[in-house]
Parts: sequence; structure tokens; C-alpha cells
Amino acid sequence: MASEETTGLAKSAALKLSEMGERTKQLGTAMQDPNRQRRLILVIVCVALLLDNMLYMVIVPIMPDYLKILNITSSSTSKNSTSKHSGENNDLKIGILFASKAILQLLVNPLSGTFIDRVGYDIPLFIGLIIMFFSTCLFAFAQNYLTLFVARSLQGLGSAFADTSGIAMIADKYTEESERSRALGIALAFISFGSLVAPPFGGFMYQFVNTFMPFMVLAGISLIDGILLMSVMKPFTNRTRENMPVGTPIYKLMIDPYIAVVAGALTTCNIPLAFLEPTIANWMETKMGTTNFQMGLIWLPAFFPHVLGVYITVKLAASHPNYQWFYGALGMVIIGASSCTVPACRSFGQLIAPLCGICFGIALVDTALLPTLAFLVDVRHVSVYGSVYAIADISYCVAYALGPIVAGQIVHDLGFVSLNLGMGLANVLYAPALLLLRNVCQMKPSHSERNVLLDEGPKGLYDTIKMEERNAKKKGTGTSSSNHMPGDENGIDTYNQHQTSGFFSEEDSSGNEYN
Repeated sequence: MASEETTGLAKSAALKLSEMGERTKQLGTAMQDPNRQRRLILVIVCVALLLDNMLYMVIVPIMPDYLKILNITSSSTSKNSTSKHSGENNDLKIGILFASKAILQLLVNPLSGTFIDRVGYDIPLFIGLIIMFFSTCLFAFAQNYLTLFVARSLQGLGSAFADTSGIAMIADKYTEESERSRALGIALAFISFGSLVAPPFGGFMYQFVNTFMPFMVLAGISLIDGILLMSVMKPFTNRTRENMPVGTPIYKLMIDPYIAVVAGALTTCNIPLAFLEPTIANWMETKMGTTNFQMGLIWLPAFFPHVLGVYITVKLAASHPNYQWFYGALGMVIIGASSCTVPACRSFGQLIAPLCGICFGIALVDTALLPTLAFLVDVRHVSVYGSVYAIADISYCVAYALGPIVAGQIVHDLGFVSLNLGMGLANVLYAPALLLLRNVCQMKPSHSERNVLLDEGPKGLYDTIKMEERNAKKKGTGTSSSNHMPGDENGIDTYNQHQTSGFFSEEDSSGNEYN
């Protein structure tokens, strides 16, 4: 009787193990489906971008009080310094702490972009998540300013890998223009949400739980996201990138006039936000007598117009993709007008409107121009996106590196009104420069020269594969043309020769080529 029960239990356990194995196999098969896999990749990237921006902003309500505690502890024996001097010193420390992340990210981005182009997008994203995990843990247990500075700088290093590779991965997986705009729009919405929800999250956890809990929560999410990336992409086992083309060097992309115009627009449109974040709280306290709660709350309503701007731009880009430049220019005009309006506000309620306008305009610019960068790489260079989105990240970092350090000095020397009028005027004056992008959607790579170069013989393994495919088409269909379009295969090695030799031409709407 006992033996029969044991046999029954063994059979039941074997059956359950078999069912679990079958479910695991089905899950693995489902994850290999291209459409499901790229949705999972979009989720992973969006979580990484959310984390990075939460880490950037979560210290806003924490650091002033925390630095005061550290100063009291470290200078308990020094009784000669005045409170005014201590306050100014804290302001300087906070400004340097905020800027250190963007400055290191700015310095590392050219190297990380080249690294991403060489090894693919998955390994750099995993490296970025791991670095962000360790930097967040370091933040949680920091006991002095130097440790905080190192943790903040490490976050910039992680962001240089995670942000650039994540956005580039989305551009690589979503090759159709309308889908790419939608996917990048979702990523931008997560960036906005992370920036705006982090201050109230950090303040609540710091006040009602303890100092290190907000950082530990974010570190845990970062670790989970890294594990999910490992299970979906298998970055250290899937080496399909070995046969892929080498991307155009970042210095060549930087001197491309179209890419330079986009990069300038991304920097200019983010300057108002980057410069207002460290200065608007003091101005509100002086002019409006607002509370600390209102100072933290002022940016939260701006999340909704930002998401609205992303949604509108994605819809417009799907129906009228040839006006991406116009959506960006309109966004810059809205940013300029809103920035000029900020100093005229006299109450908390009035101030919400121009800040919402600034975030709405930024959404238009970012959502219109980030996909344009990928399209420019498709038609003018090699369809490898690490370096071009490193340039985009550099553009953001320029604004956010200058903001915490320069904005306060401008307000001190010229005044808050002059700061806002200057930022607004800069956006309005830059908007016409986007007219240079009006014919971008009509550009196509010249296929005739590409075929000529392929006839010269393969330059590498990937070229050999493409030549064999083309020869197979010749035998099967009797035709000698190859219908490769930008985005189908991420380009080939000979695109480098096209770009350096001037073998790219633009086409007008009637199909006539012109140089």
C-alpha cells in the first residue's frame, strides 16, 4: 500500500515537472517571436530610462537636508563659520553634485557610442544597468559628500551606456518610421514620468521611512531589469552582431549638417528646463512666498501636457511624416513663448501654465527629432545607431551640465527675468534652422552606386552574405537589381564607402536624383 502511494506521488511529481518543462518551452518559444521580443525589449528599455531619470531627480528633496546633517556632523567643532556662508557652501555643493552626473556622461558618451556600434546594444545596456545598481547602492549608504559625488558620477557613467544603447536598440528594432516614432514616444513618456514622479517619491520615502530606502527600491528595480534583459536578449551568448556592419565613426556623424542641426535643437530646447530646475524654487520663495511642498509640486502638472505632446506628435508623424521638422520648430516656438512668460507669473496657479507649455514644447521637439536622427543614419550613413544617439545624449548633457552651475550665476549677475528672456529668445531664433530638415523625408540612398561597389567584390563576411543573396535573386528572377531599403538589414559595410566617397544622393518627390 505504501509502495503504491509512493509510486503515485512519483508519477504526479513527474507529470508536474513535465508540465512545467512544457510551459517553460512554450515561454521560450514565445519570447523568440520577433514581435513579442521587441515589445519586451521596449519594456526593458523604458524601465531603464525610468530608473535613470528617477535616480537623477530623486535626490532633489533629499540632498539639501542631508547635506545639512553631514555639515553639522563634520563641523561640530568649527563654530566660527556663519550660517550664511554655510548656506552658500551647500548651494555650491548641490550644484556640483547635480552637474557631476551630466558632466561625466558628456565625457563618456563619445566612447560609449563607438563601443555600442562595435559590440551591439544589449551588452552596453546590461553594463549600464549594473553600474546604475552599484551607484544607487553607494548613494544609499553614503556617509560623506565625497561618496555622494562618486555615486552621482558613477550614475553618469551608467547612463552613458544605458540611455544611449536603449534608445539605439529601439531604433534598431522598430525600422518602420511610424512604429519607430510610437516606440520612441513611449520611451520619452517614461523619461518624463521618471523625472516628475521621483521628487515626491524620494521626499515621501525619506520623510516617512528612512534615508536609504528610496535608493534601495530603485536599486532593486535596476537589478530586476538587468536579469530580465539577460533572459530575453542573452547578451553574452547571442553574437549575431559579429557579421553586422561597422557604424559610421561618431566624428563623421557630428559634422553631418543635418545631424548637427538636430543636435543643436535638442540642446536648445532643453536649456529652459535644465536652467529653471535649480533656480525656480528660490525665485518662487522670494516672489510668491510658496511652501516647500509647492516648490516640489510645481513640476508635476507638466507631466500631462508632455505626454499629450508625445501623443499628438506620434499621430501627426504617422499621417504627415514629411512635416517632422515643422513639429520640432513649432515646439521650439512654444518653449520660447512659455519661457518668456515665466517671470510675469505672480502666483502658484499662474506659474503652472508656462511650465506646462515648456514641457509640451519639449515633447514636440524630442518626439519629432529623435526618429529623424535614425532616419538620417539610414539614408546617409550606416544603419547602426549607437553613435548617433550618443550625440543626442551629448546634446541633453550639455544643457543639464551647464544648468546647475551656470544658471545660478546668471540669475545672480543679470536676474531671473533676463535668464528666461534669453532662453526664450534662443529657442525662437533657433526654430527657423529646422527648415534645413524639410527635404529629409525625400532622401534615399543611391542604390546604383551600391550595386557597383558590390560588383567590385566583398569586403567582409557580411558583404559576402549579401552578394550571395543577390546572386540567388538573379538566378531565381532573372533581375539584376537589389531592393534593399533603409532599415531592412541595418545596412552593409560598403555604406561606409558611400558616405566617405560622397556616393549618397537625395531624391526629390518625382524620383529624380540630385547631389
